[in-house]
Amino acid sequence: MKEEKAFIKKLIAPATRNIAFNELVTLYKERMYWHIRKIVLSHDDADDVLQNTFIKVYKNIDSFKGDSKLYTWMYRIATNESLTFIKKKAKRMHISPGEIQERAIENLKTDVYFEGDTIQLLLQQAIATLPQKQQLVFNMKYFESHTFEELSEILETSVGGLKSSYHIATKKVTEYLKANETF
Repeated sequence: MKEEKAFIKKLIAPATRNIAFNELVTLYKERMYWHIRKIVLSHDDADDVLQNTFIKVYKNIDSFKGDSKLYTWMYRIATNESLTFIKKKAKRMHISPGEIQERAIENLKTDVYFEGDTIQLLLQQAIATLPQKQQLVFNMKYFESHTFEELSEILETSVGGLKSSYHIATKKVTEYLKANETF
């Protein structure tokens, strides 16, 4: 915790801000990319959202209160940026956010950056059928191994509510996979 506070001071101080921010990007860019990618699904969109996330972190580091861990705060920004991106894209295309997700799943089949096999694609299709909050909870718990306490800080929701969402999401994903079994 002391190390994080010292690092945050470097991020805030004008003399060390750029060097510290470069360290921050190096430290978190891959984890943040995959978090964002699980939400927006497209590599190009994930890159755009990641860039917007780091810009927002850079511009707002002075307002970081330290009530949570730095990475929790950044994940919250990344999550909100991802959801905002999907909403804006849907509005621009005059379709629902759900339709954006459906199209993104279809595009995964031809995405050169998607390294999954048929089972991974089916899993992504199953996750895409979930309501947005359940998608977030499922992805962050299943793929990123966040604790419910961390999820509670990132998503600003109660631990009990998150456990319930995860349980329901897991059940729905399992049912989808069983109903669409091709192996």
